[in-house]
Amino acid sequence: QVQLVESGGGSVQVGGSLRLSCARTGYNFNNHCVVWFRQAPGKERKGVAGIYVGNNNTYYADSVKGRFTISLDTTTNMYYLHINNSQPEDTGMYYCASGPFRLCTLEPVTGTYWGQGTQVTVSS
Repeated sequence: QVQLVESGGGSVQVGGSLRLSCARTGYNFNNHCVVWFRQAPGKERKGVAGIYVGNNNTYYADSVKGRFTISLDTTTNMYYLHINNSQPEDTGMYYCASGPFRLCTLEPVTGTYWGQGTQVTVSS
């Protein structure tokens, strides 16, 4: 079993920055993918950034490239999403997810574990 707990959400003005954190505990696979998903009100959940722990390769949705950065600290099993130059469309619930390498396609796959989410609101 894997447990994921997100934190760091809140309100930010357009152009501002925010750092989301995800604490991962439980079974430690040698290689796994961690992805941040975003769900805007009334819309489906979509992957925005992922990192493969095996080689630290990162993956981003086109909508966030150049503004979001995903990172990890393997010593503490913490994963981060740095949001820069935030835009109103970044508003939503952000979920941390952990799963096999195929999760790095930024699509949910069988065997994905989910956190409870943290809310981000970007206002002008």
